[in-house]
Amino acid sequence: MDIVDVQGIRDNQLVGYGLVVGLDGTGDRTQVRFTSQSIVNMLKQFGVQVDGRIDPKLKNVAAVAVHATVPPLASPGQTIDITVSSLGDAKSLRGGTLLMTPLRAVDGEIYAVGQGNLVVGGVSAQGRNGTSVTINVPTVGNIPNGALLEAPMESNFNDNEEIVLNLRAPSFMTARNIERQVNALFGPDVAQADSSAKVRIRAPQSNRERVTFMSMLEELQIEQGRKSPRVVFNSRTGTVVMGGDVVVRKAAVSHGNLTVSIIEQEYVSQPNAPMWGQGQGETVVISDSKVDIDTGDGHMFVWPEGIALEEVVRAVNSLGASPMDLMAILQALDEAGALEAELVVI
Repeated sequence: MDIVDVQGIRDNQLVGYGLVVGLDGTGDRTQVRFTSQSIVNMLKQFGVQVDGRIDPKLKNVAAVAVHATVPPLASPGQTIDITVSSLGDAKSLRGGTLLMTPLRAVDGEIYAVGQGNLVVGGVSAQGRNGTSVTINVPTVGNIPNGALLEAPMESNFNDNEEIVLNLRAPSFMTARNIERQVNALFGPDVAQADSSAKVRIRAPQSNRERVTFMSMLEELQIEQGRKSPRVVFNSRTGTVVMGGDVVVRKAAVSHGNLTVSIIEQEYVSQPNAPMWGQGQGETVVISDSKVDIDTGDGHMFVWPEGIALEEVVRAVNSLGASPMDLMAILQALDEAGALEAELVVI
């Protein structure tokens, strides 16, 4: 089951809106109106009447979003971890307590209730003159086992006549090998590969027999088809990650840097004092621009056929190329058909 996901056995996401109380003056400020409205509504449920025209000054309360992920086939009574994130302008949630918060799924139904003391990994401090220091993120915390499941998450796994296996990395060879191995173990026509990403398997209808059937499927050793190596670019951070099986065909590469430097300097021209019988001079500002263009060292090198990743990195480093230069080189190699890898930009 390392290469497939079973349809019907999946995680489910929950989200809710709640209040964190007990903060040491680091809660939402007065401009966050929905926090005070939520407090007024909560107090009314406990029989405390608050004039709607009064805006309570609440510095120890913060409005938060609560989200959690329910594991597959979870049952009522189980506990799950929850994450609490500030919605307003609270400075920190450290030391706060989440009040009872219903958590809903995409269908709008309540499946869990969260409550408990937050564990916050960040901290912030601020002086009187406005100087502040923040470590990590103090406006997000979590509560281990902070939510209790109140309703089961429905699944059609036991209701369908077939078990559908979705391949994590679509491959016709992998799908065909799964079909062969399952049919060799359970008999002909038990498994049928629909496409490169899906395999259908006829399974027992009894829940107990289906569990035994799935345990036998988990032990099957499947030979995966050839996976194309990847080169991943992160254009925001300049990170380049290449798999160990990246191969470059024979190619000649030349990469030079074009640097344009423009320096602007301003001078004040102050004329001498006016002489007798001569006109008075005028003080003016004169701009002096210096433009310099550096094309860098345009080295060219030749990569032989089937060169491995280590040689590619060594050759690029010998040119003193930056990660951005490496991205440009690999993109050009891919366009030239000399790179046996898939380029992925994140």
